[in-house]
Amino acid sequence: MKNVLVLCTGNSCRSQIAEGYLRYFAGNKATIYSAGIETHGVNPKAIQIMAEDGIDISRHTSNTVDEYTQINFDYVITVCDNAKENCPYFPTLALRFHQNFPDPAKATGDTEQVLDEFRKVREMIKDYSQNFVNQHL
Repeated sequence: MKNVLVLCTGNSCRSQIAEGYLRYFAGNKATIYSAGIETHGVNPKAIQIMAEDGIDISRHTSNTVDEYTQINFDYVITVCDNAKENCPYFPTLALRFHQNFPDPAKATGDTEQVLDEFRKVREMIKDYSQNFVNQHL
C-alpha cells in the first residue's frame, strides 16, 4: 500500500479536494493524506461542490504537515506554488510532484460565480487526480 501526501497552504480547499478524489480513484491502492503549511479549516464551499460530484469530504480535518513526519510517504504532491516554495523541511524519500491550481477561496463575485470557480478548480483537480492514480498507483 502506497502513502500519498497532498500539500497546500491552508489545507482548506485544493488539498482537501485532491484528497477526496485521490481516495476515490485509488481505492485500496493507497492511503491518502492532506496537509498544509498552516490550517484554515475545511472550506464549506469545497465540501459543497464535492458533494455535488458524489464525494463526501465533510469529515476531513485540516492538518499541518508537522503532524505527518512519522509516515513514510511514497509520493508528495504540492497543489499550490506557495506550498512548494514555503513548505518547511519535510524529511522524506518520496517522489515529489507539483501542480499549481488556482485558489478558489480567492474567487470574487456573487455566490453562484464563486461556486462556479470552485467547480472549475474541482474539475481540474479531478482530472489531475485520476491521471495521477492511473500513472503512479
